[in-house]
Amino acid sequence: MSASAEMTADTETSYDKLGGEAGVRALARRFYEIMDRDPAYKALRDLHASELGSVSESFAGFLSVWLGGPRDWLTQRGGFCLMSRHAGMGITQETAEQWVSAMREAMDQTVPDRLLKEKMDDAFTRLAEAMAWRGAATPR
Repeated sequence: MSASAEMTADTETSYDKLGGEAGVRALARRFYEIMDRDPAYKALRDLHASELGSVSESFAGFLSVWLGGPRDWLTQRGGFCLMSRHAGMGITQETAEQWVSAMREAMDQTVPDRLLKEKMDDAFTRLAEAMAWRGAATPR
């Protein structure tokens, strides 16, 4: 392998492995389609506004940053704390599990790289558990 090919292989981001902007948008869009259409995710769906287009776009922007892609979404916001942003949503163990389940379905349909999918699943699962724990600890 040439030095430049080796360097490219070593620096390929998760964003790149997912297919860049198109792959990230496909994942975000598919996640919200699943959540919106499948009655198994009703409790999760009820936490969202009736229109999902803007949240899907925002989620795609977040994923781009999180996966090592362009930081435009973060730059436009001047910073972002994921836990604080979701603190008042009333996330429960049930809705956290629904989120992970819907995301797994979306990843199964849009993430071709098995290792990337496993890495993302692990991170999403830990994040959802933390949000459910924090939601349960937040007085209402």
